[in-house]
Amino acid sequence: MNYAASYLLAALGGSSSPSAKDIQKILDSVGIEADGDRLHKAISELNGENIEDGTAQGVGKLASVPAGGAVALSAAPGSAAPADGSVPAAAEEKDEESEESDDDRGFGLFD
Repeated sequence: MNYAASYLLAALGGSSSPSAKDIQKILDSVGIEADGDRLHKAISELNGENIEDGTAQGVGKLASVPAGGAVALSAAPGSAAPADGSVPAAAEEKDEESEESDDDRGFGLFD
């Protein structure tokens, strides 16, 4: 991955066909020692590829990857989920109860 990223950086920096020396310089700047065989393999596979097309294809593929962060509330069968995105009162009460029950266990930091 380091070799591909360095190749892309060199290509975006203006080099239409980055050399091993260009990539070595980028890797050295961040303290990574380059393996000659892997470096030459990466160059041979990426040389001649259109960077802009590859980036556009990659962005298209990333669009289908779930990013998480959304909270899914399961509604009881036959009930409708709130349209305004608010959390039902029962869910809020359940969170408060679980916080209170933690206090009753006797595992407090200063007990």
